[in-house]
Amino acid sequence: MSEPVACAHGPAALPEPRGPVSAALVAAWREPPHDLPAHLDCDPVDPLTDEDLQLALFLCYELHYRGWAGVDEAWEWQPSLLALRARLERRFEAALRRLVGPLPTTDPADLPAALAALVRADDGPSLAATLHRRATLAQFREFVTHRSIYHLKEADPHSWAIPRLGGAVKAALVEIQADEYGGGRPERMHAELFRLTLDRLGLDTGYAAHLDAVPGVTLATTNVISLFGLHRRLRGALVGHLAAFEMTSSLPNRRYGNGLRRLGFDEVATRFYDEHVEADAVHEQIAAYDLCGGLARAEPARTGDVLFGAAACLAVDRLFATHLLTRWAAGRSSLRPTSAAVPLAA
Repeated sequence: MSEPVACAHGPAALPEPRGPVSAALVAAWREPPHDLPAHLDCDPVDPLTDEDLQLALFLCYELHYRGWAGVDEAWEWQPSLLALRARLERRFEAALRRLVGPLPTTDPADLPAALAALVRADDGPSLAATLHRRATLAQFREFVTHRSIYHLKEADPHSWAIPRLGGAVKAALVEIQADEYGGGRPERMHAELFRLTLDRLGLDTGYAAHLDAVPGVTLATTNVISLFGLHRRLRGALVGHLAAFEMTSSLPNRRYGNGLRRLGFDEVATRFYDEHVEADAVHEQIAAYDLCGGLARAEPARTGDVLFGAAACLAVDRLFATHLLTRWAAGRSSLRPTSAAVPLAA
């Protein structure tokens, strides 16, 4: 039997496993849905960067997005698979809460100001400054390879919140998401703009085409949004994550665009980043005040969850940036050792 062929917009082909759990899933999914072994689990030292756990979660989550080429869609709700995912998620969420640590109690009316203070206090390394001023073309291609895992599905993970909100809060989220999806124009969807950037850099533009190349810490940056998005109890964390995303976007994207211009790329290559400079400056206000502030007013008990989601976004991004900058400073690739080269566009 020949391997199923993935299409440009998904579903993607199943990746190479990275440990016993992801190997068991890949093997099982080549068959019709059936019960998985009840003991299947992993207990890594660091769930946030563990290759097997993060890939296994990504595999499970993708069933709720585009699915996997050749995998029976009935696997999406197979009970033993959901039980496994829940075990992995408990480890992942506990690690996120440890990473973030205790957060100050905030009055719901003060939530927008608290979000702004959280962003100002973020002391993560400036990956954007490196890409702007001194990154090589090879390093920029690596960065874009990492980010393709999220940006080719932008902004689907945050859209899980839409049916879980109501009134003005829902309207605020839809206003942000409508821009992300190009206002109904396919060629202006942010995922499609990013596809142009990949193409200009000579990289494969297929959905999840670079999955085998990126490490667990990269998968964690996307898995955290799926975790929040697929659990209604974490809807506050999901909108908090989106707010932090938007509030820390404009300046870095300006730097990314300028970095590509420094390397001689044209406006097609930089369009994705240039679009975010202006759009996210507007989204920042909507996300902090209308979306998060509105949710806190409507559901005061969610205020702490919103702050947790924002803090988790910043903390996981710090891990990601630290990984890239540490590898580059040592003269090494930030991609997985098994990846001999970044796949070129066909």
